[in-house]
Amino acid sequence: MHVSFLDGPQPQRGVGVVAPFDFALDRELWRWVPDDVSLRVTRTPYVPVEVSLDLARLVSEHETLGEAVRALGASEPEVIAYACTSGSFVGGPAGERAMCEAMTQAGEVPSVTTSGALVEALEYLGAGRIALVTPYTESVTESLEEYLGEVGVTVTGRAFLGLTRHIWKVPYRSVVDMARQAVAGSADALFISCTNLPTYDVIPQLEAELRMPVLSANQVTMWAALRRLGAHAVGPYQRLLLDPPPARAVPRARMLPVEPVPILPPEPVQALPPEEQEGWT
Repeated sequence: MHVSFLDGPQPQRGVGVVAPFDFALDRELWRWVPDDVSLRVTRTPYVPVEVSLDLARLVSEHETLGEAVRALGASEPEVIAYACTSGSFVGGPAGERAMCEAMTQAGEVPSVTTSGALVEALEYLGAGRIALVTPYTESVTESLEEYLGEVGVTVTGRAFLGLTRHIWKVPYRSVVDMARQAVAGSADALFISCTNLPTYDVIPQLEAELRMPVLSANQVTMWAALRRLGAHAVGPYQRLLLDPPPARAVPRARMLPVEPVPILPPEPVQALPPEEQEGWT
């Protein structure tokens, strides 16, 4: 079979993703990614610890992140995303910034974390008061509230499941029920935490019902990583993905300004003189 007529495969830009060892939602991440971008996913080494603040610290150690990022380097990603909410808020805002610096140094490309992406998304939407949903225990949920407080975000209401394992098995119904419980006060947006909690299909339903932007951990992670590429996350009826970027939004990664290219009117087409038209059909 001759395949010389095939034009492809098309070039793919790469997003490297470092996820905890128990991450089970690779397919969900892909749903936010446009066709010309590929994810290169790796996981931190297994440790026999349930979901907790201790686990969050273990899966976010700089040495662990550095090894994962260097492994991803062979596939030449243009940005690295650390896909774990608790692992990126457990050290507070300063710890989150240090993680980005460590990953950027190891991979020599821009880096983002889920918690940093959340703050970026809230700033983008102008949301300073949020309702909070998590699958975590109370102590982990409180740690997230402390992180948000340190960056100037107020939690108006919350709901959590108290889980320490198998978070990826939580059904959408449980997420919806928690969201309704959490939105008790006046909030600008709802955030659903944990990259191992399925959220893609539930976001449009909740936005329509609650009449506010709904953000989730995987959504903001992919949104922020793709912004570093100048690309757009895809997803129907999700407020974060529909709004044009406001003038005040500035990604953390340093981006060079792009000069607009002027669009000039086409040159008028001159007809050939009769003596030069001979032989043309």
